[in-house]
Amino acid sequence: MRELADGVHMLGGWPPNAINVYLVDGVLVDAATRQGEQRIMRQIAGRRLSAHALTHAHPDHQGSSHAICTRLQIPLWCGQGDVPAMETPGGVVGISAGGGWTTWIQRHFWVGPSHPVARSLVEGDEVAGFTVLETPGHSAGHVCYWRESDRTLILGDVLFNLNMLTGRPGLREPPAAFTPDPARNRDSARRLAELRPRLACFGHGPPLRDPGRMAEFVARLP
Repeated sequence: MRELADGVHMLGGWPPNAINVYLVDGVLVDAATRQGEQRIMRQIAGRRLSAHALTHAHPDHQGSSHAICTRLQIPLWCGQGDVPAMETPGGVVGISAGGGWTTWIQRHFWVGPSHPVARSLVEGDEVAGFTVLETPGHSAGHVCYWRESDRTLILGDVLFNLNMLTGRPGLREPPAAFTPDPARNRDSARRLAELRPRLACFGHGPPLRDPGRMAEFVARLP
C-alpha cells in the first residue's frame, strides 16, 4: 500500500495498476473482483475502517464488497443509480453480453454476491472529506470522489489510464462493451477534465499528476 496524497492510499495488486482499490481515511473505495478479498484484507489488517464505498457496481469493483463488509461489519455505500444492481441477486451490471470466455470468467470468478446498501450516494454528499460527483455513463449510478483542497480526484472508470490487453499506461475511454451510455460517459469525462485535478486516481491504470494531459485527451473525444 502506498500513500498518494494526504490520507489517500492505493493498495497493491497484480498486475500492478490493473484493478485498483483505495483506502481514504478509513473508507475503502472499491473492492476489485471476488478474487481480491484476501489481498485487500491482508493490506488493511490492523486499520480501522468505517465504511466501504463504490465508484460503481461492476464486477471488478464490487466483487469482494459483500465479503469485506460482512467480515468487518461495515456499511456499503454506492451511487443511487447502482443501488438496485448491488442489492439484487444477479443484478450486477457490466458483464459482457457477447458470451465466450470473458463472460464466463466474469460470472464465475469476478462477480460478488449482492449486498444491502446502507447509504445511497448523490451529488454533493461527503465521503471521507471528498465530495460525491454523479458521473453516469459507464454505469447508471457511477460516482467520483473529489477533494478540492488539494485537487485530488478518484474517478473510477470514467476514464482508464491503462490498456487492459497490453498493460501499457495511457488514457483511453472505458470499453464500449461495458459502457451502456458512451455519450453520457463522455459528458462525465468533460466535467471531470474541467476540474483540472492535480492527482487523478483511476479504477484501471497508474495515478496521473498531469491535469493538462487529461484535458487534452478529453478535448479530442467525439
